[in-house]
Amino acid sequence: MNTQTELALNGVPVCDTFAEAFTTVGTRIIVTALTESWVRIAAAEVSGYATSVIACDAEAGIEKFLTPAESPDGRPGVSLMLFAFSRSALEKAVVNRVGQCILTCPTTACYSGVPDAGAENNIALGSQLRFFGDGFQISKKWGNRRLWRIPVMDGEFVCEDQVGTFKGVAGGNLLICATDQNSGLLATEAAVSAMRQVEHTILPFPGGIVRSGSKVGSRYSKLKASTNDAYCPTIRAQTKSELPAGTGCVYEIVIDGDSFDAVQQSMQAGLNTVSQQPGVLQITAGNYGGKLGKHHFHLKDLIDSADA
Repeated sequence: MNTQTELALNGVPVCDTFAEAFTTVGTRIIVTALTESWVRIAAAEVSGYATSVIACDAEAGIEKFLTPAESPDGRPGVSLMLFAFSRSALEKAVVNRVGQCILTCPTTACYSGVPDAGAENNIALGSQLRFFGDGFQISKKWGNRRLWRIPVMDGEFVCEDQVGTFKGVAGGNLLICATDQNSGLLATEAAVSAMRQVEHTILPFPGGIVRSGSKVGSRYSKLKASTNDAYCPTIRAQTKSELPAGTGCVYEIVIDGDSFDAVQQSMQAGLNTVSQQPGVLQITAGNYGGKLGKHHFHLKDLIDSADA
């Protein structure tokens, strides 16, 4: 049973703890297509298998969809964010993902969503993918930016030569303890909907929700992480459980963003929303004692900001 001093929001107990997040390198790409339907397909493909850098090449997700008036080429679009632990790892992931999932997708184009990062903070994208054009590719100036026009079977794939990067924050989180799976899922879905309204952030896990929360390490030496047994309801009698009485389900929401403030705003939106949902018994967060990540999001601060 969790022995931390509890706070409360809207009558729901909130543990007096913090979420611990890490500094990462992030980028934003803008993908456009002829129709919104193809934008959504492209977004789903390029952000697939990108939930956690524990086992994926990057953490990726949809920041927001763009109207034709908001996009670089006057077509429907989407802003996507990707994060990795180093610029070289991020470049490899972005080139592979855009090459396999965007270049191949009907009618798409790809632009930098961080155009003013400075040359030292850029990673190569179109400058690598252009070789697929087999010598038929053409470069084009766009103001002070460079695009590549790569011939493909439905016309041309337009891709920006370089995309900018920034220092990001990955791993903000909320843990939601509920009476049962149905209540927990509905409550967490409501929180996700609110959090997706906060720009400059993504929720990289499926539908924004994590069922398989993890802890560092394992009794199996080959694993970097394993199931967070303290929050698994079915084995509470076999482990040192942190669950409040009556918990039948726990879901986690993980947040990545381009700044501490953006992640904090997303967490606050989620905390406020989920605390108003039926069936929620407790809200807490995961950390490593402050030893592994320098960004600490204290739930007490989120409550105090909400009350201010």
